[in-house]
Amino acid sequence: MSHRPNPYPEPPKQLLADGAQDRLPLLDVLVSPVPHGLFQSPVDWRHVLCLHLGDPVPVSYGSSEREKPGLRIHGQFCVVPSGSSTRWILSRPARSLLLRLAPSLLKETAHAAGILGENLDLKPSIHIRDQQIEQIGWLMQFEAREDHPNGRLFADSLASALAARLIRLQFASAVKVGEQLSKLSALRLRRVTEYIEAHLDQDLSLAELASVAGYSVSHFKPLFRNAVGMPAHRFVIERRIGRARTSLLEGKKSVTEIAFDTGFTNPSHMARCMRRVLGYTPSQIAREVIR
Repeated sequence: MSHRPNPYPEPPKQLLADGAQDRLPLLDVLVSPVPHGLFQSPVDWRHVLCLHLGDPVPVSYGSSEREKPGLRIHGQFCVVPSGSSTRWILSRPARSLLLRLAPSLLKETAHAAGILGENLDLKPSIHIRDQQIEQIGWLMQFEAREDHPNGRLFADSLASALAARLIRLQFASAVKVGEQLSKLSALRLRRVTEYIEAHLDQDLSLAELASVAGYSVSHFKPLFRNAVGMPAHRFVIERRIGRARTSLLEGKKSVTEIAFDTGFTNPSHMARCMRRVLGYTPSQIAREVIR
């Protein structure tokens, strides 16, 4: 039984020193305490969205010359662009859910949306409310709390959705609308689906599948969805469920062995997915085999 690595370990210092950020996750999440009094947010090479958690907290923010009063409310977020920092003065301690997004994915997403040129920097924003971004934050928080049961592919999909939403919010006037994307060609689709079938037991990533198809992540995601009628992470889950069901009906392996062989985090994760998609559990399938 192989150990499934945590998709979001702390970045190795040597990796950052070597400038190999492209080998790190597209998006990670961290719940961070924010102390009472003066707080200067740490400078990060990623774009950071800080979602406030808990009761409202009166704050002031800005530069040393100009401080603006405000109120941090649960679910509201601020945008701290890559390489920058925000100055806060908090009336009492608080907590933030930090979503840290790779700048390379944002730039790639902007190009896919038809926004060209080098001036693609995010603007600092304070006290923003957006339902889609909140939902992405809560899903990422759940994934981290439950030890990432849906793996890298699901988190990569959330990263892509977050990048697309940020582009829409900050560069709406430059986004090309009404442009229809085509599907993956039959050849490229077959390459991807065959790769998925051959690596179902592994923690697949969106970048990995996009590379097999010969596209960037931002282009691959909608092309694949148009071709099969569902997002890549859902397609992979359904293929895992299909293979697990076949193995259960054969009755040669234990439920635990089948769960790990088909890429699920554990038997409970497999049971939840089966119940949601098929309407019954592995134990119910096993009972049918015994009969």
